[in-house]
Amino acid sequence: MTISRTARFTFIAAAGALALAACGSSSGGGSSTSASASVNCATGSIKASGSSAQKNAMTDWINAYQQACPGTTIDYQANGSGAGVQDFTNAQTAFAGSDSALKDTEQPLADKRCASGPAINIPMVGGAIAVAYNLTGVDKLILNPAVTAGIFSNTITKWNDPKIAALNPGVTLPDATIAQFHRSDASGTTANFTAWLKDTAGADWTADTGKEWKAPGGQGSKGSDQVLASVKSTPNSIGYVELSFVQDAQGVGAAWIDNGGGAVEPTSANAAATIAAATVTGTGNNLSLKIDRTTKTPNNYPAVLVTYEITCEKGLAADQSALVKSFLTYTASDAGQGGLTDSGYVPITGDLLTKVRTAVSSIS
Repeated sequence: MTISRTARFTFIAAAGALALAACGSSSGGGSSTSASASVNCATGSIKASGSSAQKNAMTDWINAYQQACPGTTIDYQANGSGAGVQDFTNAQTAFAGSDSALKDTEQPLADKRCASGPAINIPMVGGAIAVAYNLTGVDKLILNPAVTAGIFSNTITKWNDPKIAALNPGVTLPDATIAQFHRSDASGTTANFTAWLKDTAGADWTADTGKEWKAPGGQGSKGSDQVLASVKSTPNSIGYVELSFVQDAQGVGAAWIDNGGGAVEPTSANAAATIAAATVTGTGNNLSLKIDRTTKTPNNYPAVLVTYEITCEKGLAADQSALVKSFLTYTASDAGQGGLTDSGYVPITGDLLTKVRTAVSSIS
């Protein structure tokens, strides 16, 4: 059963209210009795920006938090991971959302922005990268890395190409040109999508990876919501977005991906299986992850991302650090993570969630 975003927000807001019921109206307010959901409400306002992949989750989190903690304003602009990191390093925001951990070249600039450093990557939400398509009469489409690479590098240009047809026996594919859409802005979703293609498609993917789209052909759209809008409004089109954007979209499907172990449906549960196998490569409270995108394990969806909230472990202005810590404590709580699956995301779980909560508690 598909659950509407209104129903999901009602659930998340109710859960947030329960988790934050003991919050006061100031930074010195009380805390909830559950250790896993302990939050002190803070007052004031902060700005944040970055990942559009987490836009739907962030909207729900902010609405629930502000409803439970009156007197706060959290302004999150989903302007893309690249812009979010730049906004943070330029001291324009209190935290950034990025679908990629800080690069070695970005870390020193982020550390410099923090008065007493360092800047830390805190994984907060995961998701499947859905290969979204608009094909009348095609209810299930199967792709593999090589064919996906061909479509997005403009070497496969027709829907009835024999390589697509071979993966979809019995499916009537139109003799139509593929309209391909990709992100025009610096995007962590692009970085993760192209990393999957690089790791799995071999010689079929020759373009560079990273937040900027490098492959030839196609049309650019800014942000996940605009990529989805482009696919939705264009017959015979394809693009890539975080799964939550496709979940409630009418007329748009999400391709199953065969990494070599059989076709896998893009679902929160199947993406969670891949993310659960990730290893922490950062040290201390800097929790950058390494994901195995070459997995052939059945029911492990390989094209995934993890969105990090990037902020100062130490050294934010006091009025900012109190609210950042309070808000991220909520997002990492049982209530904050509890509604993510229904929204098409993957919650952080297990030992990694324990490490996330420890990292958030270190903010000061």
